[in-house]
Amino acid sequence: MYANTGYHYETDVDKDEKELLIDITSCGNYRLRTMPFLNTTRPNGRRDYQIMYVASGNVYCMDRESEQIAPAGSLILFPPGFPQNYTYYREEQPEVYWVHFSGSDAKRITDEVFGGSGAVRIAAVGISPEYPYLYLQIIRELQVQNPCFEDLISLYLREILLLAKRAQSETSGTDRKMKREIEAAVRYFNENYSEPVHISEYAKSQNMSTCWFIRSFRQYTGMPPLQYLTRIRVAKAASLLESTDYNIGEIGTVVGYENPLYFSRIFKKQTGCSPAEYRRRRLGKLTSSGDTL
Repeated sequence: MYANTGYHYETDVDKDEKELLIDITSCGNYRLRTMPFLNTTRPNGRRDYQIMYVASGNVYCMDRESEQIAPAGSLILFPPGFPQNYTYYREEQPEVYWVHFSGSDAKRITDEVFGGSGAVRIAAVGISPEYPYLYLQIIRELQVQNPCFEDLISLYLREILLLAKRAQSETSGTDRKMKREIEAAVRYFNENYSEPVHISEYAKSQNMSTCWFIRSFRQYTGMPPLQYLTRIRVAKAASLLESTDYNIGEIGTVVGYENPLYFSRIFKKQTGCSPAEYRRRRLGKLTSSGDTL
């Protein structure tokens, strides 16, 4: 299983903290590689909140005697004190992001998005690169813990919930149609990022004009399709730099860039450092913290 995690207090301490408005304990990203499934069972729940974003695949949640399915594009809330029992399966290629937090403002900000009551609450917010991006920002801030990181990760979590609230406000038929078409494009980009992708050709294949597709994609995701595709490729490259010994040129090819110099230039523009520097920093951080490489 691939795991990228960050902890505020060196470990997952399951806090029930009321003094801070928002106190993030831990955040992570999981992808199944070899395990056939992963099940999490907490009969007594936790003392803090957990919000999980399903980037791909499905998460199967048991709520009392019934099963709820959270497909890709869902946010799942597990409130404090409720039993937790959820599973996802490798054959569905799941990828999930999660964050644990507490604080005096936690109930208010979660109720605004999820409302209701119960052990499991699911909100359909759509497939968007913004959610994984914000979760990854929280993870990286927790890993490095630069000055003011507590305030910054609290803002990232609030942005996740604000984006979710906005997504739920889309009610018109036109919005729903556009949402389905753009989510189909998002899935296509995520499945084919390693191949040459031409925006105009994709739009034509879906009977859309290129201008309408670019405008609608930007409206729905907050960025044009080419920028979104670049963000996917850079995120995948970062994962490979951390978890494999492939050289820079090989990683560039895997994520869709045949020219290693161009790949390095794009990577540095997106992350602020070259692929080689990124690898040195990440491996140095993992080694110094005692994690297994």
